[in-house]
Amino acid sequence: MPAKDLFHNTVKTALQKDGWTITDEHLFIQVEDVDFYIDLTAERIFAAEKTGKKIAVEIKSFLGASDVTEFHLALGQCLNYRSALRLIEPDRTLYLAVPVDVYDEFFSRRFIQRIIGEYKLKLLIFNPAQEEIVIWRD
Repeated sequence: MPAKDLFHNTVKTALQKDGWTITDEHLFIQVEDVDFYIDLTAERIFAAEKTGKKIAVEIKSFLGASDVTEFHLALGQCLNYRSALRLIEPDRTLYLAVPVDVYDEFFSRRFIQRIIGEYKLKLLIFNPAQEEIVIWRD
């Protein structure tokens, strides 16, 4: 099993504060002969509708030497996970979780915004100090 990201427990707490129930940590998905581990999965039931929303969250701290390299890795991972989820759990939506300072400083760049739009990447932006979700970006 892969190691937890530095902000794993922070994002887990933020999701719980936002009304989500954590259903799995390190969700294991096997597609044909490839294994994947997604950091967190969560569900929220909407009482009025008696239906729920299921999400998977890949957490990235962006603490490496290059934000561009970290973004390449995160994007590739998310695209693979999204494809795997479509086959195994098509009702689950994948989000990439990033700290608010990384979002403000790096993800706000025009080219990065263009790539996020082109690949329809869904983002969960969190405040690590407050352990809260700041923005859901669909």
